[in-house]
Amino acid sequence: MINLHLIRLELARDPDHPEGDRRHGYEFVAPIDEMGRLDSEAWRTVRDRCTVQRFHAQDERMRGHLIHRAGGAGGSTWAFHYDIEGDPDEDETGFHFESHTFRQGDYVSVREMDEELHTFIVVWVRPLDG
Repeated sequence: MINLHLIRLELARDPDHPEGDRRHGYEFVAPIDEMGRLDSEAWRTVRDRCTVQRFHAQDERMRGHLIHRAGGAGGSTWAFHYDIEGDPDEDETGFHFESHTFRQGDYVSVREMDEELHTFIVVWVRPLDG
């Protein structure tokens, strides 16, 4: 059985946002293993269901997919891809997503379209029914 979850990330505190920013983040669907990590084997069978929605106070919401591809420091990279026929250089990549856990209160980083690495807090993780 594949454990799909809806995960919400919000911008964590940084020098420009001392309180963080609840209006800047991501909601995405992903398979999570028993350790709370993204499950690449399960992703292969449900990748069409692994969607993402990016929200930012100043921008229109963007929708796309969570993708897993070869390359990166650990041999593979997780990314948010918004245009199926688009340029992979425009994807937003998760920084070491392959080794991070996704549990409420955890911190993860995403290299966004502005090419900056931003830190996000996992606000919640909700299981999805079959």
